[in-house]
Amino acid sequence: MGKYSISVREFVERAKGASIDRTGFVEELEKELRALNKKFSFLREIDIQRTPGLEGPLFGLPVSAKDNIIVKGYSATAGSRVLEGYIPPFDSTVAARAKESGAMFVGKTNQDEFGFGTFGTNSAYQVPKNPLDPERVCGGSSSGAAGLTQALDIPSVALGQSTGGSISCPAAWCSVVGLTPTYGLVSRFGLIDYANSLDKIGPIGKSVFDVALMLSVIAGHDPRDSTSLSQPRRDYTKFADRKELHGMKIGIPKEYFQGLDAKVEKETEKAIGVLEDLGAKTVKVSLPNTKYAISAYYLIATAEASTNLAKYCGMRYGLHSDLTGTFNEYFSKVRSKGFGQEAKRRVMLGTFARMSGYRDAYYLKAMKVRTLIINDFKKAFGKADALVSPTMPIMPPKFTETKSLTPLQEYSMDVLTVPPNLAGIPHISVPVKAKTPIGLHILGDHLQEARIIETAAAFENEVMKK
Repeated sequence: MGKYSISVREFVERAKGASIDRTGFVEELEKELRALNKKFSFLREIDIQRTPGLEGPLFGLPVSAKDNIIVKGYSATAGSRVLEGYIPPFDSTVAARAKESGAMFVGKTNQDEFGFGTFGTNSAYQVPKNPLDPERVCGGSSSGAAGLTQALDIPSVALGQSTGGSISCPAAWCSVVGLTPTYGLVSRFGLIDYANSLDKIGPIGKSVFDVALMLSVIAGHDPRDSTSLSQPRRDYTKFADRKELHGMKIGIPKEYFQGLDAKVEKETEKAIGVLEDLGAKTVKVSLPNTKYAISAYYLIATAEASTNLAKYCGMRYGLHSDLTGTFNEYFSKVRSKGFGQEAKRRVMLGTFARMSGYRDAYYLKAMKVRTLIINDFKKAFGKADALVSPTMPIMPPKFTETKSLTPLQEYSMDVLTVPPNLAGIPHISVPVKAKTPIGLHILGDHLQEARIIETAAAFENEVMKK
């Protein structure tokens, strides 16, 4: 790619100094985006929106948004036919803050429908292919965001979203960096919800600095989001240059090292050795309620999804049909046509879990388990500054391999990413080494983004220089 094969850090500095050829850069960016999309299907929509004159920390930086994050001027489908044609007249808070900081939006990335999936194969549109091996999945549900970040040779950052691991999973399998913030640190205003008590928006980039830069822009209190935390804006990039970890205690959860792919286990053990070489001390910790996490998560998430998806009935926006028959007949016709198989499955599961007579037995019990999982993490963070584990228990499967899996087997793939998402704690996935689809997952206590960024930066600095 020549003069544009530079880091995000270098790009934004050059852009501020007016040493970037604007016309040439945009032309080359669009050319590469279209070429990559033809080969890998990362983007549902390509349309470069410039924000001239805004010389903020993201000055001129290309930014993509997952298709469930609203950006004015782009259609927003959340990967579903039921929202086909919906063009919102406003920006989400994260999009508005990125634009105010000088970002240049380039398009919307493909995803699993409403975030329902681990492999990125449940989209109503195109299915992204892994740039490291096109026969393998990118991971879900922020599949297009992670795949584009890995493949694009021009500096960029993607906005992703996680409910149960949808930033960390594709980041690991596409060998990029994905940061999921503390629940409530980043506003959800303008996000097409999957499960309100679980959804988080976070950045995906090629380096720890990239995600720290974007988090610095999008984090902070938003009065339009009732779940937004009263936290001041801060510069997380100052934590992205850590070179050593002396004085830090790293917890190793024994439950997170069971049933791993052999190569994943080997590379994770090597990564832990690197952390020790950097000065960190490792301690064994236990998260005993991990075994209940998948069950609790899918009860809570599907119950909330069932409620959220009720509004897609063909009356207000998105897909609609001729107004014939009764209300129930009309709604059923639109929803049957608009929702994919996995969306229908999760609506049915969630509706069952919150029905009268079942709510206490399933949904409320799952919420109690969630509290137990939060307490497990609190105890673990009493012994360690951060926890580390593999991000995903296996390597990214081939598309042919995913077809033989049952829904339950697919859900079980989330065993390492679901617990921190249930607890709402921040976590970051960083590649164990370049171009390797295995992530090291670093987990922090609530609002400890700075600590996990420091840990990830020190690790990245050590392994990427070899």
